[in-house]
Amino acid sequence: MAKLVGVDKWMFFTTLVLVVVGLVMVFSASAVVAQERYHSPYTFVGKQAIWAVLGVFMLLALMHVDYNVYKSPRFIYPALCVTTLLLVLVFFFPASHATYRWIRFGGFFTFQPSELAKLVTILFLAWFLHTRLDAINDWRHTLVRAVSVPLVFVVLVLREPDLGTAMVLFGVTVIMLFLAGIDWKYLAGAAAVALPCIGALLYFVPWRWKRIMVFLYPDSDRLGGGFHINQSLIAVGAGGLGGRGYMEGVQKLFFLPEAHTDFIFANIAEELGFVGSIAIVLLFVVLGIRGLRAAFRSQDSFARLVAFGITAAIVLQAFFNISVVLALVPTKGIPLPLISSGGTSLFCTLASVGILLNITRKVD
Repeated sequence: MAKLVGVDKWMFFTTLVLVVVGLVMVFSASAVVAQERYHSPYTFVGKQAIWAVLGVFMLLALMHVDYNVYKSPRFIYPALCVTTLLLVLVFFFPASHATYRWIRFGGFFTFQPSELAKLVTILFLAWFLHTRLDAINDWRHTLVRAVSVPLVFVVLVLREPDLGTAMVLFGVTVIMLFLAGIDWKYLAGAAAVALPCIGALLYFVPWRWKRIMVFLYPDSDRLGGGFHINQSLIAVGAGGLGGRGYMEGVQKLFFLPEAHTDFIFANIAEELGFVGSIAIVLLFVVLGIRGLRAAFRSQDSFARLVAFGITAAIVLQAFFNISVVLALVPTKGIPLPLISSGGTSLFCTLASVGILLNITRKVD
């Protein structure tokens, strides 16, 4: 029988440190741009701080909510319906940068449903699979039904379009199915279907294919398609071992686009150097290790799958973001969890960690 213990303090304080670092670095990366555009250096960090406070309160609340609450159709079905509705609703709002990703309320509040879809996907798969582990390879009654919901979410997110988030959803789904014990032949079959689809999504969409070409030949168009990634690499290289110093970065001064969002790690590397960059990576490593520890210690199959899913989502997203900044993978719009400017991402990630912390309170 499970007994209550204290929450995982390493996970709790590592999360808070990442949030504080995020606020500090968002201000550094956005102050000049915010002053130029909105006549206040605190515009972006102010919004991020509000979301951070709301997210921490949600973390503290969910940390004390028994995770078994989510193990019920009364929670799962409404969550699926609301998330699907929100993913459809984005198409009724004006596009931003030729994409439909946000629900907007006035000029201040925006919400990105695809961030919520990550958490709901994890909870749905854990709920659906935890009673079917012995029949995980029953493709008709288990696999098809299990992948139907993530597939709907992936299609809607691709339609926005947002290939990066869709790939994170797909990756988390594959990881959770693998941990549930799916046979390798089904994973191979999924890969055989997915790879041509991904290839088509890249080849037949001109701006995505251009990103692939820029990734393969970064010097071919330095002032055009390759401008973004080349400026990122300049920032990373300029940081050296110890960095230029906090607030002393140069690339964020209208050279590196999105320096406070998707490319904030480049600004960290420039101002805090290799030492600061490694410190950030190590914080995510600690968060990942503590998340895996929570999963391995739980004997409840539902809690174990939730813990694995949340940990995988955070670590996978951090890996993709840092890899993009370092030009290890083609450019994709994926925020660095808990650090990049983006209220919905921050709030949903903190809510996810709150659920994870509740799982750490129960030891079998």
